Amino acid sequence: MRRLSLLVLSLTLALPAAAQVYQWRDAQGRINYSDTPPPTGAAKTVKPASRPKVPTADEAAPDQSAEAASQNPATDGAAGETGKQAKETANPAKPKTMAEKETEFRQRKVAAAEAEAKIEKERQKAAELARYCDQARSQIVGLKNSRRVTRFNSEGQRELMDDAARRAEIERSQRYIDENCK
Repeated sequence: MRRLSLLVLSLTLALPAAAQVYQWRDAQGRINYSDTPPPTGAAKTVKPASRPKVPTADEAAPDQSAEAASQNPATDGAAGETGKQAKETANPAKPKTMAEKETEFRQRKVAAAEAEAKIEKERQKAAELARYCDQARSQIVGLKNSRRVTRFNSEGQRELMDDAARRAEIERSQRYIDENCK
């Protein structure tokens, strides 16, 4: 009941907005606007600003047929996309509905999250590569500077690396650095 009375009151208050507006110059040369004509009677009637035209059902029918054609599963996805773009450019003054705005917002949010995840993945990959490069450089320094280098063999026993094995390991580590570390 309360909402109904509020609706009737707001509609009643909106009626004077449809009244005529008069424009005239006073004795000091200032322009005045009023809903009542001046006492002298020399005034122009100002037309209210035009409202955007709402399409009728007949005018909306071509847009619906274009939309139906773009949603047809038999058509190619690219053709559906161009149909959607043609629909948007054919009527640029048509305001978007809340559902369209919400869909666009969610799409932007998903795209931003995907971009953020991709950047984070690349950052982790770069950090891992840097760690491997540092290990390879440290291994080369260790192989060049120490007199004895031991390794564990497949049986779990320590064995001493000879000079040829050390050179081969240094070359392998250097190749890895040359290829991956820049």
